[in-house]
Formats: sequence, structure tokens, C-alpha cells
Amino acid sequence: MFDALRRDVRAVRERDPAARSALEVLLCYPGVHALAFHRLAHRLWNRGWPTTARFISHVERFLTGIEIHPAAKLGPGLFIDHGMGVVIGETSEVGENVTIYQGVSLAGTSLKREKRHPTLGNNVVVGAGAKIIGGFKIGDGSRIGAGSVVVREVPPNSVVVGVPGRVTYRDGRRVAGEIDLNQTDLPDPLSKGIEQLAERIRTLEAELETLRKKMEEERP
Repeated sequence: MFDALRRDVRAVRERDPAARSALEVLLCYPGVHALAFHRLAHRLWNRGWPTTARFISHVERFLTGIEIHPAAKLGPGLFIDHGMGVVIGETSEVGENVTIYQGVSLAGTSLKREKRHPTLGNNVVVGAGAKIIGGFKIGDGSRIGAGSVVVREVPPNSVVVGVPGRVTYRDGRRVAGEIDLNQTDLPDPLSKGIEQLAERIRTLEAELETLRKKMEEERP
């Protein structure tokens, strides 16, 4: 337990420039607190104490704003930054050295008791507000852009952005036909649609003006 806690603190200090000391991390980081609660709840869940495990998870959510089902499997080195609004479902699996920002949901799509929540590979980064929905895998080393909604499997070493999420980079190369985007430059389909309509209106107005002039010239 203490070894896991030390690794949690080390992960925060390596990945958050705002962390200035181990004591600050232990006292002030809800992600670290949530992981400590989860380890206890997960142990009780595996030993056949589901109600007690769920109650500890409930207390954890009340204190930290992070909801982790006690059955979820979390790998070492997980860093939940800020964490408010993070939801990790029952059959979720998280690999090593994963970073999850606030507002992320690892959600399910089925009402059956089956693998219905996502699996995150090693070294995955999930941006703020992203939703990953379904029992598929996010490949090792992938990054999910802030606000993205991912509904299908993602290959390793990919960058995913948009709603629904699309792979824009893979193995450091832009995917053909996709826009070059990062987590702060996501597509706006509404604005794009309005721009296309405005351009079409300008084209139609030009055609009408041409027809009007032609009709005036043909008059006797």
C-alpha cells in the first residue's frame, strides 16, 4: 500500500509542474486520495464484500468528486489531475502511467453484465471532458483530445479529437484526409456549416445577378 502511494506521489510530481513537494501532493491532490480509497474498496470487492466496497467508493466520491467503481482495474502510475467529475465504470481497465484530466468518463453502453467499459493501454493521456464509451481498447501511447467523444477502438500511438472522435495522427504522422488539430483547436461543425451556407448564398446571388443582366440585354 505504501509503495503504491509513493508511486502515486512520484507520478504527480513528474507530470504536474504545480506540485512543489510530496507533502503538498499528499494533502492537496484529490486524485491521490481517490486512488488510495479505491485500492481499499477494490480489495474488499475482490474478497466478496461488495456493499462495503461500494460504500467506500461512495465516500470517496463525496470527498474527492471522483467516482471509481470498486471493480475497476487501475494500473500503477495513474495520475488523475484535478479530477472533479471523473467517472470510471465497473469493467474499466487502466494501464500503467496513464493521465486522466477532469471531467473524463470511462462509460459503458450495455445493460448486460459483460465487458462494457473501455480499456486504456499504457501511457495514454485523456484530455479534460473527454468521454470514452464502450468496451473497446485505447492503444498504448495514444492521446484523446479535450472534449472528444470516442466510440470505437483506437490504435496505439494515435491522437484522437472531435465528436465523434477521429484519429488525426498515428505514429507521429497525420492521417490522410484528416485535419491537423490539437486539444485546443477542435472542429466546430456549426460554424463550418454556417460558412458553407454563406458561401452558397453568395454564389447564388452572383448567378442571379448574371441572369438579370442577361435578361435586360435581351429586352427589345
